[in-house]
Amino acid sequence: MAKGHRSQIKRQRNSEKDVRPSAKLSYARISVQKACFILDAIRGKSVEEALGILTYSPRYGAALVKKLVESARANAEYLHSQDPAKYPATDNLYIAECFADKGPTMKRVQPRAQGRAYRIEKRMSHITVVLDER
Repeated sequence: MAKGHRSQIKRQRNSEKDVRPSAKLSYARISVQKACFILDAIRGKSVEEALGILTYSPRYGAALVKKLVESARANAEYLHSQDPAKYPATDNLYIAECFADKGPTMKRVQPRAQGRAYRIEKRMSHITVVLDER
């Protein structure tokens, strides 16, 4: 059990908050495995290099992740304009973290021969991209 009053606990938790610019896409209609294949290709790369990779990738999820990286870069520019001392500069950003978490699964039914029905699972994921300065 946590020690202290609720306001003290919240104050401590908020002070330890990650200040790196990030963007999150919730309920993306792509499975975690397919999203991770794209995220592995851009992890650790600079933002410009990652956008180049995503622009010419033929996979469906590349467009989703590209939009997410552009959003994270815009968030970094906004944060830097608010408080330049606290947040990283936008000219030398790289993708520090990117991961996909499992989201809810939509269950559908596919009719099959002889009156049977197979279940189809349409999976979703929550994709997160975190930037940092080199």
